[in-house]
Amino acid sequence: MKQFQKVLVGLDLTEMDQILIEKTGKLVDLLGIEKIYFVHVEKDLALPTEVIKTYPDLLAPVDEAIERSIREKAQKFIPAKVEIDISVKEGDPMATILRWSKIKNIDLLIMGRKIVLEGSGTLSKNLAQKAPCSVLFLTENLKVKEIDNFLVPVDFSEYSHLTLSLMEELAQKFKAKITCLHIYEVPKGYYKTGKSYEEFAQIMLKNAQKEYGEFIRKNKLPEYDCKYVLKEDKHASKYILEVAKGLETDMILMGSRGRTDSAALLIGSVAERLVHLNYEIPMLIYKTKGENMGFLEALFKV
Repeated sequence: MKQFQKVLVGLDLTEMDQILIEKTGKLVDLLGIEKIYFVHVEKDLALPTEVIKTYPDLLAPVDEAIERSIREKAQKFIPAKVEIDISVKEGDPMATILRWSKIKNIDLLIMGRKIVLEGSGTLSKNLAQKAPCSVLFLTENLKVKEIDNFLVPVDFSEYSHLTLSLMEELAQKFKAKITCLHIYEVPKGYYKTGKSYEEFAQIMLKNAQKEYGEFIRKNKLPEYDCKYVLKEDKHASKYILEVAKGLETDMILMGSRGRTDSAALLIGSVAERLVHLNYEIPMLIYKTKGENMGFLEALFKV
């Protein structure tokens, strides 16, 4: 697999770091990872004056101490064949990681999502929006060897095709099952046809099933099991999460945009909302590499 050779893992010096490093190590062969950049960003690396006065023997630079701690963990869990680069930076975490992703031409950004461990996960959500590459969210409870079921939301767009093509390769590596999910809805003007809401819902379901069949045939994809959910009073992201939990999904994989979000600057609204909602199920947001590069160039005035 050549999609994710260069990976950047964002660390925050919490318990989540060891979980991320360990799980990334287990993904090396499955994802074809060849080089890992471990990056930690602090707004200020300087020791407080009071601490220096109290402990004058603390002469080692803080960044070197942090780097040494990260390296010790990495050496335990990352296979020796993988090249490791550790960077401890000072500045704005999001801007620094985005810049590093661009400079190092990163294929995949790996971030942690915390259910009970300390940390709000705000950085992860913002990076999902703006990263120029795919983003993988790993949760505390993920057991890499037990990934058996993937859920792939599809809207029959080109992004769905790209996502399923990647998913097929991943599923073979993990020996996992793929289930597709399509969310359909009844158009607001349905009553003008003289049909009831329920009747039109059936029409839209049959249309979605027909579209799925055409999508599979056109792109020469295997005919995966596909679940169809009628969108009524909730955002599509909530339906995705409900279905994922109901199917005991081990990982959600979705394209960053779809037909309704093709003009969006960053990731589409469904993927964005799902990132905000989901702390429990590992998730891969798939982007074509360099997707937000124009945004980054404007941001950094390159």
